[in-house]
Amino acid sequence: MNVAARDIDGELDDGPHARERARLCVATRTVCPVADLIRFVVGPDGEAVPDVKCKLPGRGVWVTGTRAALEDAIKRKVLARGFKRDVRLPADLAARTERLLQQAALDALGIAGKAGLVVAGFSKAAAALESEEAVALLHAADASPEGVRKLDAVLRRHPEKPLPVIEFLTSAQLDLALGRPNVIHAALLAGSASDTFLSRSRRLERYRTGGAGDRSNQAGKGSAEQASPLYGRA
Repeated sequence: MNVAARDIDGELDDGPHARERARLCVATRTVCPVADLIRFVVGPDGEAVPDVKCKLPGRGVWVTGTRAALEDAIKRKVLARGFKRDVRLPADLAARTERLLQQAALDALGIAGKAGLVVAGFSKAAAALESEEAVALLHAADASPEGVRKLDAVLRRHPEKPLPVIEFLTSAQLDLALGRPNVIHAALLAGSASDTFLSRSRRLERYRTGGAGDRSNQAGKGSAEQASPLYGRA
């Protein structure tokens, strides 16, 4: 086994700047791409902290990015043992991890909005869909069924370009992320900040559902009704 392989197989990494492409999951004992894992470090108070953006200092351990895998790692105490030191695991670690994953997605959406890559409002979203400039459609979780139905109808007119449909954020969360009031529907335009938001949204979906986290609304093929709660209606 070469040095790189030994490093990957170790439970502790060398810090947030190691930039490995794969790491060992302490729960499943399998080597996975870092995009499929969540990093955890020990905070100054000796408590395990989710490092969902892989920026926190210190050596970290990695867990497959699903709630089930994390809860299993906590239950079997392999997460704590992976640090090779005394560490406290907060009782709400799994819920805290989900909140941080959601906040990371909101942060990315805010950056996309500041970059001019989000068009908000029913009419503007519909126009972006018709012109095929949109790369994703956002509905507030509390949007009216009628507005959702009408925009989905626009999507179905373009079956050759399936788009993700994201519905896990409330109107209040969209307002805060985009810095404007009463955001119910929006379209995401192409750009690196949009890619980051979509990537983080998929990570959140995967954490919640255990699925691959790569859902699309296959317009015109009925999948909008069959998609997950994150990217469509259950």
